[in-house]
Amino acid sequence: DLVRNSCVHASYPDLCLRTLSAYAGAANNPRELAQAAVKFSLGRVRDACAFLSQLKGDGRREQGALNDCVSQIGDSIDELSESLTALQQLRRGAAEFRWQMSNAETWVSAALTNEDTCLDGFREINGKIRSDVRQKVSDVARVTSNALYLINLAD
Repeated sequence: DLVRNSCVHASYPDLCLRTLSAYAGAANNPRELAQAAVKFSLGRVRDACAFLSQLKGDGRREQGALNDCVSQIGDSIDELSESLTALQQLRRGAAEFRWQMSNAETWVSAALTNEDTCLDGFREINGKIRSDVRQKVSDVARVTSNALYLINLAD
């Protein structure tokens, strides 16, 4: 089926299959599956942003890294939303198809970069907050990475 065949070479194939199997009936082609992946990623990023916004750092450095991370994850929300809009407006055969696909890829790549940058901010920080952030943001980065793969596959 479409989901299984599309997820087999994703960065995180098991996660891809698990998260997108619910969309198997609704996605009729790779582009619709890519849209579903971006929607799923967007939901996870919103959840992560809400979670991170509730955390409080111990000390200025920790709180600064946390504030930066919340800002970066907030940017990821905007970028994934832009990507979803670009994918929803795609018209195969239209003159701007290539450009719209490129935009969708660029927005998801930017979101993934922000998620990685958030994690980098905690490299020198130890303790529970680091582990909480790493767990939540790593999960988001994995589903975002899969979404990027599926956009490239749909291209």
